[in-house]
Amino acid sequence: MRDLSKADANVLHEQRAQLAARYDAFRSRGLKLDMTRGKPCPEQLDLALGLLDCVRSGEWHGEGDDERNYGGLDGIPEARRLFGEYLGAPQAQVVVGGNASLELMHGIVRDAIVHGVPGAVAPWGRLGRIRFLCPSPGYDRHFFICEYFGIEMVPVAMDEHGPCMDEVEHIVAGDETVKGMWCVPKYSNPTGCVYSDEVVERLAAMRTRAPDFRILWDDAYAVHGLHDRPDRLANILDACARGGHPDRAYVFGSTSKVSFAGGGVAAMAASPANIAEASRRRNTSTIGGDKINQLRHVRFFRDMAGIEAHMRKHAAILRPKFEAVQDVLARELDGRGIATWTRPRGGYFVSLDVPEGCAREVVQLAADAGVKLTPAGATWPCGKDPRDTNIRIAPSFPAVADVRTAMEIVAVCTQLTAIDRRLAAA
Repeated sequence: MRDLSKADANVLHEQRAQLAARYDAFRSRGLKLDMTRGKPCPEQLDLALGLLDCVRSGEWHGEGDDERNYGGLDGIPEARRLFGEYLGAPQAQVVVGGNASLELMHGIVRDAIVHGVPGAVAPWGRLGRIRFLCPSPGYDRHFFICEYFGIEMVPVAMDEHGPCMDEVEHIVAGDETVKGMWCVPKYSNPTGCVYSDEVVERLAAMRTRAPDFRILWDDAYAVHGLHDRPDRLANILDACARGGHPDRAYVFGSTSKVSFAGGGVAAMAASPANIAEASRRRNTSTIGGDKINQLRHVRFFRDMAGIEAHMRKHAAILRPKFEAVQDVLARELDGRGIATWTRPRGGYFVSLDVPEGCAREVVQLAADAGVKLTPAGATWPCGKDPRDTNIRIAPSFPAVADVRTAMEIVAVCTQLTAIDRRLAAA
């Protein structure tokens, strides 16, 4: 065997036999463990049950209005004020929508294609080629929006500080077809990194060939720390104003992983010009959001202090699950030189990199043993991880014991695949 002595080969075959026995034992158990998406577990959803009792018969008035009726296109005042605190913007620069921030993002991209954005030379849809920068690994739902509208995606590398800014600045300075960029800036999906102050400032101030370049800033995990001292994220709207590009960023957030995943409230913050234009366009598709639900959320949380106290309860549920991931990966894979993974301080995911060319095989082996993972490649545009290395781990939904079992299976599959590749190459 080339580059592998007979003794070393024998050791690998022995290790493989032991791992195969463990794998077969797991497979025989008929497990059904789902770690495909970052879903809140029932215990987390139970934390917000009191929200259902916050608006009772006769209590539907907000700040002087009957919230059962039409009106309030941009959201009820108290909800706009609360989300202003949440997203770091004045109340007047906040729009409160339905339950999904993804719907707000979709709307911004759609309207930019049909009508352009403030400062645009023309609607994006009339320009032919349109491109978006996509920090990768990243969020598959963002990529789906680009695919839906025929927007070409340009992957850019990520590190522990956020997107690699030398690469980003080089691209946007020379290519006027690059109209936008997706960002999950805090506890990023899936790496868990938090954008550094320097990255935020450079994104806000960088020179772009396209005068109508936009950043879609999906602050989905703004309050989702796992520890007592959550990480701080610089305010992108303030940075854009300082950098001379006040209209550059749209900031999105929701309570989808704060209250109820299917019954939360979403909001968007942006510059006065962007908000005015977004409100005018929204007027053609809605007469107002679910104001009763907005009122429920305001009464339940009251203010940012209430949200932060609530999220500490979430952290107490989630932290042991993330610790279980780290414990198993460290025990099974540390020091073997076949895998690396992130150690996030918040959010919903751990990013695992296995040997090049092995991610799809590891995911399939895990599925055959009863562990469903996010499809390999999903964290890259068009589902194509160029090195086939990245696997997104989502430990929020299963119980802690099930997380440990699932991660042990993933680790065994990783080791089996790595050994097989080494033996095949010898």
